[in-house]
Amino acid sequence: MSFYSGFVTLVGRPNVGKSTLMNHFIGEKISIVTSKPQTTRNKIRSILTGDDYQIIFIDTPGIHNPTTRLGDFMVKSAIGAIGEADAVILMVEPKKRIPEGDIAIVEKLKGGKSPVFLAINKVDTVQKPELFAIIDQYQKLYPFKEIIPLSALKGDNTQGLLAAIRKVLPKGPMYFPGDQTTDQPERQIAAEIIREKALTFLQEEIPHGLAIEITHFKLRDGHNEDDPNALVEIGANIFCERDSHKAIIIGKQGAMLKRIGAAARRDLEALLGYKIFMELWVKVKKNWRDSDFLLKNFGYFPDIK
Repeated sequence: MSFYSGFVTLVGRPNVGKSTLMNHFIGEKISIVTSKPQTTRNKIRSILTGDDYQIIFIDTPGIHNPTTRLGDFMVKSAIGAIGEADAVILMVEPKKRIPEGDIAIVEKLKGGKSPVFLAINKVDTVQKPELFAIIDQYQKLYPFKEIIPLSALKGDNTQGLLAAIRKVLPKGPMYFPGDQTTDQPERQIAAEIIREKALTFLQEEIPHGLAIEITHFKLRDGHNEDDPNALVEIGANIFCERDSHKAIIIGKQGAMLKRIGAAARRDLEALLGYKIFMELWVKVKKNWRDSDFLLKNFGYFPDIK
């Protein structure tokens, strides 16, 4: 039996549902999801394996007009991932008029050799006549391989998109073991889950200025990883850009920091399958989003020149 495999990049503006779609395909939280724009900062790979295929999805940061070095990195990372793909999914929302941001992304796709699928997300928010008009606009904009309306949150027609992708996969090897769902190291997963909880609970002006540094991730002394009661100790620094933000993150008598830590611990225990003891600290690094040195320290510049 022939085996098919390939890399599929998801691109789009911030908050159109790329991470939600990828998590739905995999069946677990690989990429963090919040209502805040620019939640995804790095390329995140997830792996879906079937009887005769393996798809490596590449979730990318939302493409936007950057105002910081971090934003510039995010956009370059997303655009660079297009060239890595055997297929591309451009994800959009059903707007009556095509947003300028989507038009700009389509311009980046022109000239590429990989088939491009248009996934119109959140179709439950529009009526069919309106949806048909939106599809017509996009058909005139670019020769998409297929245009597929869906709801990533509800799972509506996501299998239709998956079936369409499978048809264009080249014959290839199984790049990862069949039971592996991501290539992210556990330390990175922990950092992202902590950031997700901070994004969820904190005020609007704070989240974009947050970075997470895992200081330690280890079995407690004397514990054995084969023991179901083994405890993993995780320590992390939450960096922000202002002293006033530090006070808000910590909260009255440490309440907010405890809330972030408890929520992150619950998610990580469910995802990683072992008990966790977590300690969080909050530190200030002013204007870190414009510092190449600090961006590299936080893991945001490994493959951007």
